[in-house]
Amino acid sequence: MRLTTKGRYAVTAMLDLALHAEQGPTCLNDISKRQEISLSYLEQLFARLRRAGLVTSVRGPGGGYLLARGLDDISVSQVIDAVDERVDATRCQGMSDCQQGDICLTHYLWCELSNQIRQFLDDVTLAQLAKRPDVLQTATRQRHRVDASILASSQ
Repeated sequence: MRLTTKGRYAVTAMLDLALHAEQGPTCLNDISKRQEISLSYLEQLFARLRRAGLVTSVRGPGGGYLLARGLDDISVSQVIDAVDERVDATRCQGMSDCQQGDICLTHYLWCELSNQIRQFLDDVTLAQLAKRPDVLQTATRQRHRVDASILASSQ
């Protein structure tokens, strides 16, 4: 399986953005604090997400990022694709040269698994994730942690 932190962080950041969409543009610094992802890494990811048409940027005071589409219109696979990530269970990256240029015994098994994973991620939207009780509970905990940190640093 080859889903690296790039894909995971992009999905996490987009879900964070979705959860805070009602509050207007979200700055990357806020996502960085809540999700503990470096700001410079988020900037790279959001440049790709913007080019893919998944987010729009708002400049100036109170600026940040907004989702460019509705939550129902953004699948997890679209986010992963936007950051040039591949979900591939094969050892050969689907090139059929697993064993010194030839297909290995289990090549088609791993291709089928990759297709199943892809279909699953195609079927999951940000809207579905944003409604999950476990996601909402985690988001609340993260907000409280960041709020407590800000309060402690201001004293």
